[in-house]
Amino acid sequence: MVLGATGCLGRQICATLAQQGHDVVAVARHFGPQIADHRFLARDLGRMTGPEVGAMLTEERADAVVNASGTWERSAAALDYAHVRVPRLVTEGVAAAAGRPRLVHIGTIHEYGPVPAGTVIDEHHDTRPETPYARAKLTGTRTVLEAAEAGHVDAVALRVANVFGPYPSPKSFLGTLAARLSATGPQETIDLTLAPARRDHVDTRDVADAVGRAVRSSGDISGQAVNIGRGEALSLRDLVYGMVAAAGLPPEVIKEGGTPLSSAGGGDWTLADVGRARGLLGWSPLHTVEESLKAMLAL
Repeated sequence: MVLGATGCLGRQICATLAQQGHDVVAVARHFGPQIADHRFLARDLGRMTGPEVGAMLTEERADAVVNASGTWERSAAALDYAHVRVPRLVTEGVAAAAGRPRLVHIGTIHEYGPVPAGTVIDEHHDTRPETPYARAKLTGTRTVLEAAEAGHVDAVALRVANVFGPYPSPKSFLGTLAARLSATGPQETIDLTLAPARRDHVDTRDVADAVGRAVRSSGDISGQAVNIGRGEALSLRDLVYGMVAAAGLPPEVIKEGGTPLSSAGGGDWTLADVGRARGLLGWSPLHTVEESLKAMLAL
C-alpha cells in the first residue's frame, strides 16, 4: 500500500513496485490518471484515526506500507498536518494492523539540518534542522523510528536527498524550470536566480528501487534510518545549464540575476553517505545525471 500515491515520488514508487511483481494499492485524497493501473482508495489520512488506518490495512491485507505522503506548502498548519500528524496516525495504524506489515517511511536528508561545505552526511550525524519543513519532517521520522525501536512496528526510514528525474513536482525549483524550458523558444530568455549551491540529487526511479528493496529485505532493518542519495554534491548552476542543453536551447536563454531563492530544507550543501543503503539494502543509484535531466523534460 502506497500512501501519497499521486505525488511525484508516490506515483513512481507505485509503478516500480508493480514492475517488481507487487500488487499495489494506491492511496491518496483524490484519484489521478497517473495511478490508473492500480487499485485505488480515496482517503484523507489526517482525518482518520490510528485504529481506522489499521482497519484499512487489515482489510486490504497489506504486508507493506510506504508513506510517501507530504506537502510542499510552507504554512505551519500544512506542515504539521502532512509531516507530523499523518506519520503518527500511520504508525499507530501499522501497529494495530493484522499481519505486522512493514512500514517504509520517506524522510528527507534535510532532517540533519545545514552542514558546512564538504561535509559527508552519514546516519550518525546530528539532526539539527532549522527550517519549519525540515523540523516537521524530522518529527515524523522520529515518531516512526521510536515506535520501531520500542518494538511496536517493523519500520525503516529512508532519508532521501533532493529528487529529480521523471514526474518532477511543479512546485520544486527544477520542476518549475523544466516547465518553463518546455515553453521557451531559442530567442526567448528566462530570468533566474541561482544560489552558489551544491546539493545531492537522486533520481525518483532510484528512490523507488530503494523502497522496493526495503519492502523485500529479509534482514534486520527495523528502526534504521537509511540515507538515499547519489553520494555526489551537484552544482545547481551545472544542473540548470545541463537541463537547458537537454532541452536543445542555447545557454543564453538563462538570464541570471537577483537574490537567490531560499531552500525549504536549509543550507547550500548536501552530500549523503549512502554506505548503509549499499550494506543493508544492496542499493546504489543507477541513473546518470544526464538521464535524470532529460527525463524531467520528457514527461
